[in-house]
Amino acid sequence: MPPALPLDADCRPDCPIAAAGEVLSGKWTTLIFRDLFGGTRRYSQLQASLAGISPRILADRLRMLEERGLVHRRVIPSVPPKTEYSLTDWGRRIEPVLVALAGFGQMVQGIGARA
Repeated sequence: MPPALPLDADCRPDCPIAAAGEVLSGKWTTLIFRDLFGGTRRYSQLQASLAGISPRILADRLRMLEERGLVHRRVIPSVPPKTEYSLTDWGRRIEPVLVALAGFGQMVQGIGARA
């Protein structure tokens, strides 16, 4: 049996679900993770994969994930310089959460298709 979720009625500052939600918040963050689970990606590859994301939002999200130790950024000295992003070991730990989220998304899509 899976461990009980800490689903207290009060949203305390130390709530683990709120802390996880803060990292995963926003439409683009989970999609960045999705792309990086496939391996190292260059900035331009991420931007092409995430249709509709602005360069500023992509840069902000990647910076936030790097600051939190979830993403590693590697600058390749060239002209022009190239930047690669990959998940850290810590960032890979979120994969089961996103797999579960994808499963839930498939259920939602199935419910919408029947409506």
